[in-house]
Amino acid sequence: MSYSDQFFKALGVVDVSAKSYNEISKRTKIPTDRLKYYNQRNIMPSGKDLSILCEEFNISPVYFQLMMGHMDMHTLELIQENASFIYEKILSPNITVTGESSFEKDVELVLQTKNGELYNGDCLKVSKNIDADSVDMIFADPPFNLDKLYTSKMNDNLKEEEYIKWTHDWLNECIRILKPGGSLFLWNLPLWNSKIANFLHGRLNFKHWIAVDMKNNMPIQGRLYPSHYSLLYFIKGEKANVFEPDRLAAQTCPKCFGDLKDYGGYKIKMNPLGINLTDVWYDIPPVRHKKYKKRNGANELSIKVLDRVIEMATKEGDLIFDPFGGSGTTYVIAEIKNRRWIGSEIDDCEIIKERFSNLSEDKEHLVEVRGKLNSLFPSTIKREREKRGLWTVESVRMKDDEKKPANEQFGLLQNEEK
Repeated sequence: MSYSDQFFKALGVVDVSAKSYNEISKRTKIPTDRLKYYNQRNIMPSGKDLSILCEEFNISPVYFQLMMGHMDMHTLELIQENASFIYEKILSPNITVTGESSFEKDVELVLQTKNGELYNGDCLKVSKNIDADSVDMIFADPPFNLDKLYTSKMNDNLKEEEYIKWTHDWLNECIRILKPGGSLFLWNLPLWNSKIANFLHGRLNFKHWIAVDMKNNMPIQGRLYPSHYSLLYFIKGEKANVFEPDRLAAQTCPKCFGDLKDYGGYKIKMNPLGINLTDVWYDIPPVRHKKYKKRNGANELSIKVLDRVIEMATKEGDLIFDPFGGSGTTYVIAEIKNRRWIGSEIDDCEIIKERFSNLSEDKEHLVEVRGKLNSLFPSTIKREREKRGLWTVESVRMKDDEKKPANEQFGLLQNEEK
Protein backbone atom coordinates (compact mmCIF):
# COMPACT_ATOMS: atom_id res chain seq x y z
CA MET A 1 0.00 0.00 0.00
CA SER A 2 1.28 3.46 -0.84
CA TYR A 3 1.31 6.07 1.90
CA SER A 4 2.52 9.01 -0.19
CA ASP A 5 0.31 12.05 0.41
CA GLN A 6 -2.53 9.87 1.69
CA PHE A 7 -3.45 12.60 4.14
CA PHE A 8 -4.10 14.99 1.26
CA LYS A 9 -5.88 12.30 -0.74
CA ALA A 10 -8.19 11.63 2.21
CA LEU A 11 -9.13 15.31 2.18
CA GLY A 12 -9.69 15.22 -1.59
CA VAL A 13 -6.80 17.62 -2.23
CA VAL A 14 -4.93 16.82 -5.46
CA ASP A 15 -2.26 19.50 -5.48
CA VAL A 16 0.41 18.87 -2.82
CA SER A 17 2.16 22.21 -2.58
CA ALA A 18 3.01 24.99 -0.16
CA LYS A 19 -0.06 26.81 -1.41
CA SER A 20 -2.30 23.85 -0.49
CA TYR A 21 -0.80 23.62 2.99
CA ASN A 22 -1.42 27.31 3.53
CA GLU A 23 -5.01 27.14 2.26
CA ILE A 24 -5.86 24.15 4.49
CA SER A 25 -4.19 25.85 7.46
CA LYS A 26 -6.16 29.03 6.88
CA ARG A 27 -9.37 27.05 6.57
CA THR A 28 -8.86 24.83 9.64
CA LYS A 29 -6.57 26.97 11.85
CA ILE A 30 -4.21 23.96 12.04
CA PRO A 31 -0.55 25.09 11.72
CA THR A 32 1.15 24.14 8.44
CA ASP A 33 3.97 22.38 10.31
CA ARG A 34 1.44 20.01 11.85
CA LEU A 35 -0.26 19.44 8.50
CA LYS A 36 3.13 18.55 6.98
CA TYR A 37 3.73 16.17 9.89
CA TYR A 38 0.45 14.38 9.18
CA ASN A 39 1.05 14.16 5.44
CA GLN A 40 4.76 13.44 5.25
CA ARG A 41 4.81 10.91 8.08
CA ASN A 42 1.37 9.46 7.34
CA ILE A 43 0.17 10.15 10.87
CA MET A 44 -3.54 9.91 11.61
CA PRO A 45 -4.82 13.20 13.10
CA SER A 46 -6.51 12.98 16.48
CA GLY A 47 -8.39 15.12 19.00
CA LYS A 48 -9.57 18.53 17.83
CA ASP A 49 -7.58 18.34 14.59
CA LEU A 50 -9.47 15.22 13.53
CA SER A 51 -12.85 16.74 14.36
CA ILE A 52 -12.08 19.97 12.48
CA LEU A 53 -10.75 18.17 9.38
CA CYS A 54 -13.71 15.78 9.22
CA GLU A 55 -16.17 18.66 9.56
CA GLU A 56 -14.45 20.98 7.07
CA PHE A 57 -13.95 18.33 4.39
CA ASN A 58 -17.16 16.40 5.08
CA ILE A 59 -15.52 13.02 5.73
CA SER A 60 -15.86 10.49 8.54
CA PRO A 61 -13.06 9.29 10.88
CA VAL A 62 -13.49 5.74 9.50
CA TYR A 63 -13.00 6.98 5.92
CA PHE A 64 -9.94 8.93 7.11
CA GLN A 65 -8.50 5.76 8.68
CA LEU A 66 -9.13 3.69 5.57
CA MET A 67 -7.53 6.25 3.27
CA MET A 68 -4.44 6.56 5.45
CA GLY A 69 -4.14 2.82 6.04
CA HIS A 70 -4.57 3.00 9.82
CA MET A 71 -7.15 0.62 11.22
CA ASP A 72 -8.32 0.14 14.78
CA MET A 73 -10.28 -2.96 15.77
CA HIS A 74 -13.64 -1.32 15.00
CA THR A 75 -12.57 -0.50 11.44
CA LEU A 76 -11.14 -3.99 11.02
CA GLU A 77 -14.45 -5.49 12.15
CA LEU A 78 -16.27 -3.43 9.51
CA ILE A 79 -13.90 -4.75 6.84
CA GLN A 80 -14.40 -8.32 8.04
CA GLU A 81 -18.17 -7.92 7.95
CA ASN A 82 -17.95 -6.71 4.33
CA ALA A 83 -15.14 -9.04 3.24
CA SER A 84 -17.09 -10.65 0.38
CA PHE A 85 -18.01 -7.29 -1.13
CA ILE A 86 -14.44 -5.97 -0.82
CA TYR A 87 -12.99 -9.17 -2.28
CA GLU A 88 -15.20 -8.91 -5.36
CA LYS A 89 -14.07 -5.32 -5.88
CA ILE A 90 -10.34 -6.07 -5.73
CA LEU A 91 -10.27 -9.63 -7.12
CA SER A 92 -7.63 -10.12 -9.81
CA PRO A 93 -7.89 -13.02 -12.29
CA ASN A 94 -4.09 -13.26 -12.44
CA ILE A 95 -2.89 -15.41 -9.57
CA THR A 96 0.85 -16.02 -9.34
CA VAL A 97 1.90 -19.43 -8.10
CA THR A 98 5.32 -19.34 -6.48
CA GLY A 99 7.76 -22.14 -5.87
CA GLU A 100 7.23 -23.93 -9.19
CA SER A 101 9.18 -22.00 -11.84
CA SER A 102 12.83 -22.46 -12.71
CA PHE A 103 15.44 -19.92 -11.64
CA GLU A 104 15.46 -16.79 -13.76
CA LYS A 105 18.44 -15.84 -15.85
CA ASP A 106 19.62 -13.11 -13.49
CA VAL A 107 19.89 -15.53 -10.55
CA GLU A 108 23.14 -17.49 -10.62
CA LEU A 109 24.41 -20.31 -8.43
CA VAL A 110 27.87 -19.07 -7.42
CA LEU A 111 28.79 -21.40 -4.56
CA GLN A 112 27.87 -24.94 -3.65
CA THR A 113 29.21 -26.69 -0.55
CA LYS A 114 28.55 -29.91 1.30
CA ASN A 115 25.64 -28.27 3.13
CA GLY A 116 24.55 -25.26 1.14
CA GLU A 117 23.98 -23.19 -1.96
CA LEU A 118 24.60 -19.48 -2.53
CA TYR A 119 22.81 -17.59 -5.30
CA ASN A 120 23.82 -14.21 -6.66
CA GLY A 121 20.57 -12.37 -7.27
CA ASP A 122 17.44 -10.81 -5.82
CA CYS A 123 16.24 -12.62 -2.68
CA LEU A 124 12.64 -12.47 -3.93
CA LYS A 125 13.54 -14.41 -7.07
CA VAL A 126 15.56 -16.95 -5.08
CA SER A 127 12.91 -17.51 -2.40
CA LYS A 128 10.14 -18.00 -4.97
CA ASN A 129 11.92 -21.16 -6.05
CA ILE A 130 12.08 -22.68 -2.57
CA ASP A 131 9.35 -25.19 -1.71
CA ALA A 132 6.61 -24.12 0.68
CA ASP A 133 6.93 -25.28 4.31
CA SER A 134 10.49 -26.53 3.77
CA VAL A 135 12.78 -24.22 5.78
CA ASP A 136 13.48 -24.73 9.49
CA MET A 137 14.91 -21.31 10.27
CA ILE A 138 15.18 -17.94 8.53
CA PHE A 139 17.59 -15.22 9.59
CA ALA A 140 17.23 -11.88 7.81
CA ASP A 141 19.45 -8.81 8.17
CA PRO A 142 18.09 -6.54 5.41
CA PRO A 143 19.46 -3.13 4.39
CA PHE A 144 18.37 -0.50 6.92
CA ASN A 145 17.39 2.10 4.28
CA LEU A 146 20.12 4.48 5.48
CA ASP A 147 21.22 5.64 2.02
CA LYS A 148 24.32 3.44 1.88
CA LEU A 149 26.07 2.78 -1.39
CA TYR A 150 26.00 -0.79 -2.68
CA THR A 151 27.94 -2.14 -5.64
CA SER A 152 24.68 -3.49 -7.08
CA LYS A 153 23.38 0.11 -7.22
CA MET A 154 20.47 -1.00 -5.04
CA ASN A 155 18.44 1.96 -3.82
CA ASP A 156 18.96 2.23 -0.04
CA ASN A 157 17.07 5.48 0.27
CA LEU A 158 13.47 4.51 -0.40
CA LYS A 159 10.41 6.36 0.77
CA GLU A 160 9.12 4.82 3.98
CA GLU A 161 6.10 3.25 2.31
CA GLU A 162 8.26 1.77 -0.46
CA TYR A 163 10.67 0.24 2.04
CA ILE A 164 7.81 -1.24 4.08
CA LYS A 165 6.10 -2.60 0.94
CA TRP A 166 9.35 -4.22 -0.22
CA THR A 167 9.81 -5.70 3.26
CA HIS A 168 6.30 -7.13 3.17
CA ASP A 169 7.02 -8.72 -0.22
CA TRP A 170 10.10 -10.66 0.88
CA LEU A 171 8.61 -11.48 4.28
CA ASN A 172 5.55 -13.01 2.62
CA GLU A 173 7.89 -15.34 0.75
CA CYS A 174 9.76 -16.17 3.96
CA ILE A 175 6.51 -17.02 5.72
CA ARG A 176 5.47 -19.24 2.80
CA ILE A 177 8.65 -21.32 2.83
CA LEU A 178 8.96 -21.56 6.63
CA LYS A 179 8.01 -24.92 8.12
CA PRO A 180 5.26 -25.18 10.73
CA GLY A 181 7.19 -24.86 13.99
CA GLY A 182 10.03 -23.06 12.18
CA SER A 183 11.66 -19.87 13.46
CA LEU A 184 12.12 -16.46 11.84
CA PHE A 185 14.66 -13.95 13.15
CA LEU A 186 14.65 -10.40 11.79
CA TRP A 187 17.55 -8.04 12.58
CA ASN A 188 16.91 -4.33 12.04
CA LEU A 189 16.76 -0.93 13.67
CA PRO A 190 13.98 -0.55 16.28
CA LEU A 191 12.34 2.07 14.04
CA TRP A 192 11.74 -0.45 11.27
CA ASN A 193 11.09 -3.51 13.41
CA SER A 194 8.38 -1.67 15.35
CA LYS A 195 6.52 -1.22 12.04
CA ILE A 196 7.37 -4.65 10.64
CA ALA A 197 6.24 -6.44 13.82
CA ASN A 198 2.69 -5.24 13.21
CA PHE A 199 2.72 -7.01 9.82
CA LEU A 200 4.10 -10.24 11.28
CA HIS A 201 1.49 -10.38 14.04
CA GLY A 202 -1.42 -12.38 12.68
CA ARG A 203 0.83 -14.26 10.26
CA LEU A 204 3.29 -15.77 12.73
CA ASN A 205 3.44 -16.32 16.47
CA PHE A 206 5.43 -13.67 18.37
CA LYS A 207 8.05 -15.12 20.71
CA HIS A 208 10.51 -12.34 21.61
CA TRP A 209 11.71 -8.82 20.89
CA ILE A 210 15.42 -9.20 21.63
CA ALA A 211 17.40 -6.02 22.33
CA VAL A 212 21.08 -6.31 21.38
CA ASP A 213 23.38 -3.71 22.94
CA MET A 214 25.25 -1.64 20.33
CA LYS A 215 28.34 -0.91 22.49
CA ASN A 216 28.98 2.38 20.69
CA ASN A 217 26.40 5.02 21.56
CA MET A 218 26.26 7.92 19.12
CA PRO A 219 24.46 11.04 20.39
CA ILE A 220 21.60 12.40 18.30
CA GLN A 221 20.20 15.81 19.15
CA GLY A 222 16.70 15.75 20.58
CA ARG A 223 16.66 12.01 21.17
CA LEU A 224 17.83 9.43 23.67
CA TYR A 225 21.08 7.74 22.68
CA PRO A 226 20.20 4.82 20.37
CA SER A 227 21.95 1.92 22.06
CA HIS A 228 20.45 -1.30 20.75
CA TYR A 229 19.55 -3.23 17.63
CA SER A 230 16.28 -5.11 17.48
CA LEU A 231 16.06 -8.83 16.78
CA LEU A 232 12.48 -10.00 16.24
CA TYR A 233 11.83 -13.67 16.93
CA PHE A 234 8.64 -15.24 15.54
CA ILE A 235 7.63 -18.86 15.03
CA LYS A 236 5.17 -20.47 12.63
CA GLY A 237 2.52 -22.14 14.74
CA GLU A 238 1.91 -22.64 18.44
CA LYS A 239 5.23 -24.20 19.36
CA ALA A 240 8.76 -24.08 18.03
CA ASN A 241 10.14 -27.36 16.70
CA VAL A 242 13.45 -26.55 18.40
CA PHE A 243 14.08 -24.20 21.31
CA GLU A 244 17.35 -24.90 23.09
CA PRO A 245 18.99 -21.60 24.12
CA ASP A 246 22.53 -21.56 25.41
CA ARG A 247 23.27 -20.51 28.98
CA LEU A 248 25.72 -17.70 29.72
CA ALA A 249 28.68 -17.46 32.06
CA ALA A 250 28.59 -15.10 35.03
CA GLN A 251 30.20 -11.74 34.31
CA THR A 252 33.63 -11.44 35.89
CA CYS A 253 36.47 -8.92 35.81
CA PRO A 254 39.01 -9.85 33.10
CA LYS A 255 41.89 -8.86 35.39
CA CYS A 256 41.00 -9.93 38.93
CA PHE A 257 38.25 -12.46 37.97
CA GLY A 258 35.96 -11.05 40.67
CA ASP A 259 32.19 -10.66 40.33
CA LEU A 260 30.82 -7.78 38.30
CA LYS A 261 27.41 -8.43 39.85
CA ASP A 262 26.52 -9.16 43.46
CA TYR A 263 24.55 -12.42 43.53
CA GLY A 264 24.15 -12.29 47.32
CA GLY A 265 22.24 -15.21 48.81
CA TYR A 266 21.35 -16.59 45.38
CA LYS A 267 24.80 -18.09 44.84
CA ILE A 268 23.82 -21.48 46.22
CA LYS A 269 20.80 -21.63 43.89
CA MET A 270 22.75 -20.83 40.73
CA ASN A 271 22.99 -23.42 37.99
CA PRO A 272 26.57 -24.63 37.33
CA LEU A 273 25.64 -24.69 33.61
CA GLY A 274 25.25 -20.93 33.59
CA ILE A 275 22.70 -18.13 33.64
CA ASN A 276 19.47 -18.23 31.64
CA LEU A 277 19.56 -16.28 28.41
CA THR A 278 17.30 -13.20 28.53
CA ASP A 279 15.84 -11.05 25.76
CA VAL A 280 18.47 -8.35 26.36
CA TRP A 281 21.91 -9.29 25.01
CA TYR A 282 24.84 -7.29 26.37
CA ASP A 283 27.59 -9.67 25.29
CA ILE A 284 27.55 -9.18 21.49
CA PRO A 285 30.61 -7.15 20.43
CA PRO A 286 30.78 -5.08 17.24
CA VAL A 287 33.00 -6.59 14.54
CA ARG A 288 35.87 -4.13 14.26
CA HIS A 289 39.08 -6.17 14.45
CA LYS A 290 40.62 -6.69 11.02
CA LYS A 291 41.10 -10.37 11.87
CA TYR A 292 37.32 -10.89 11.88
CA LYS A 293 35.99 -8.07 9.68
CA LYS A 294 35.42 -9.26 6.12
CA ARG A 295 34.12 -6.10 4.41
CA ASN A 296 35.44 -2.56 4.34
CA GLY A 297 33.04 0.21 5.26
CA ALA A 298 30.12 -2.08 6.12
CA ASN A 299 28.76 -3.26 9.45
CA GLU A 300 28.93 -6.98 10.09
CA LEU A 301 27.22 -9.25 12.56
CA SER A 302 29.31 -11.04 15.14
CA ILE A 303 29.37 -14.80 14.75
CA LYS A 304 28.04 -14.88 18.33
CA VAL A 305 24.63 -13.72 17.05
CA LEU A 306 24.36 -16.38 14.36
CA ASP A 307 25.79 -19.12 16.58
CA ARG A 308 23.25 -18.24 19.27
CA VAL A 309 20.14 -18.25 17.08
CA ILE A 310 21.19 -21.30 15.07
CA GLU A 311 21.91 -23.21 18.27
CA MET A 312 18.63 -22.04 19.78
CA ALA A 313 16.30 -22.82 16.88
CA THR A 314 17.80 -25.68 14.84
CA LYS A 315 19.42 -29.07 15.06
CA GLU A 316 21.97 -30.72 12.78
CA GLY A 317 20.64 -31.31 9.28
CA ASP A 318 17.98 -28.57 9.49
CA LEU A 319 17.61 -26.10 6.60
CA ILE A 320 18.38 -22.39 7.09
CA PHE A 321 17.60 -19.55 4.67
CA ASP A 322 19.25 -16.12 4.82
CA PRO A 323 17.98 -13.77 2.07
CA PHE A 324 20.65 -11.09 2.64
CA GLY A 325 24.08 -12.73 2.53
CA GLY A 326 26.32 -9.78 3.34
CA SER A 327 29.68 -11.19 4.37
CA GLY A 328 28.23 -14.71 4.63
CA THR A 329 28.35 -15.18 8.40
CA THR A 330 25.06 -17.11 8.51
CA TYR A 331 26.23 -19.52 5.82
CA VAL A 332 29.66 -20.05 7.41
CA ILE A 333 28.25 -20.83 10.86
CA ALA A 334 25.57 -23.08 9.35
CA GLU A 335 28.22 -24.98 7.39
CA ILE A 336 30.47 -25.43 10.43
CA LYS A 337 27.53 -26.54 12.60
CA ASN A 338 26.37 -29.03 9.96
CA ARG A 339 23.12 -27.28 9.02
CA ARG A 340 21.90 -27.17 5.45
CA TRP A 341 21.53 -23.67 4.06
CA ILE A 342 20.32 -21.60 1.11
CA GLY A 343 21.53 -18.05 0.65
CA SER A 344 21.09 -15.10 -1.67
CA GLU A 345 23.15 -11.94 -2.12
CA ILE A 346 22.36 -9.26 -4.69
CA ASP A 347 25.83 -7.69 -4.44
CA ASP A 348 29.18 -9.25 -5.32
CA CYS A 349 29.66 -12.66 -3.67
CA GLU A 350 33.45 -12.90 -3.86
CA ILE A 351 33.93 -12.10 -0.16
CA ILE A 352 31.64 -14.98 0.80
CA LYS A 353 33.33 -17.37 -1.63
CA GLU A 354 36.77 -16.37 -0.35
CA ARG A 355 35.63 -16.93 3.23
CA PHE A 356 34.54 -20.48 2.37
CA SER A 357 37.91 -21.21 0.79
CA ASN A 358 39.43 -21.18 4.29
CA LEU A 359 37.04 -21.87 7.16
CA SER A 360 39.76 -22.59 9.72
CA GLU A 361 39.77 -19.03 11.10
CA ASP A 362 36.01 -19.01 11.62
CA LYS A 363 36.13 -22.49 13.16
CA GLU A 364 38.77 -21.37 15.66
CA HIS A 365 36.76 -18.25 16.50
CA LEU A 366 33.60 -20.33 16.99
CA VAL A 367 35.40 -22.77 19.31
CA GLU A 368 36.58 -19.78 21.36
CA VAL A 369 33.03 -18.37 21.54
CA ARG A 370 31.40 -21.67 22.52
CA GLY A 371 34.06 -22.40 25.12
CA LYS A 372 32.59 -19.60 27.22
CA LEU A 373 29.01 -20.89 27.14
CA ASN A 374 26.93 -23.32 29.20
CA SER A 375 29.09 -23.02 32.29
CA LEU A 376 28.69 -20.51 35.12
CA PHE A 377 32.46 -20.17 35.26
CA PRO A 378 34.35 -21.52 32.22
CA SER A 379 37.33 -23.70 33.16
CA THR A 380 40.04 -21.01 32.88
CA ILE A 381 38.02 -18.50 34.92
CA LYS A 382 37.06 -21.14 37.48
CA ARG A 383 40.73 -22.04 38.07
CA GLU A 384 41.66 -18.40 38.57
CA ARG A 385 38.80 -17.87 41.02
CA GLU A 386 39.80 -20.94 43.00
CA LYS A 387 43.40 -19.66 43.19
CA ARG A 388 42.16 -16.36 44.60
CA GLY A 389 39.70 -17.93 47.04
CA LEU A 390 36.69 -16.56 45.20
CA TRP A 391 33.44 -18.44 45.36
CA THR A 392 32.26 -21.08 42.90
CA VAL A 393 28.98 -22.94 43.01
CA GLU A 394 30.76 -25.98 44.40
CA SER A 395 32.49 -24.04 47.19
CA VAL A 396 29.27 -22.30 48.22
CA ARG A 397 27.36 -25.57 48.36
CA MET A 398 30.17 -27.22 50.32
CA LYS A 399 30.05 -24.47 52.94
CA ASP A 400 26.27 -24.75 53.11
CA ASP A 401 26.53 -28.53 53.63
CA GLU A 402 28.99 -28.00 56.47
CA LYS A 403 26.48 -25.77 58.27
CA LYS A 404 23.68 -28.34 58.05
CA PRO A 405 23.10 -30.92 60.82
CA ALA A 406 24.39 -34.39 59.97
CA ASN A 407 20.88 -35.90 59.78
CA GLU A 408 19.78 -33.20 57.30
CA GLN A 409 22.81 -33.88 55.09
CA PHE A 410 22.06 -37.61 55.23
CA GLY A 411 18.44 -36.99 54.21
CA LEU A 412 19.59 -34.74 51.36
CA LEU A 413 21.94 -37.42 50.09
CA GLN A 414 19.17 -40.00 50.19
CA ASN A 415 16.89 -37.71 48.18
CA GLU A 416 19.62 -37.12 45.57
CA GLU A 417 20.16 -40.89 45.23
CA LYS A 418 16.46 -41.33 44.57
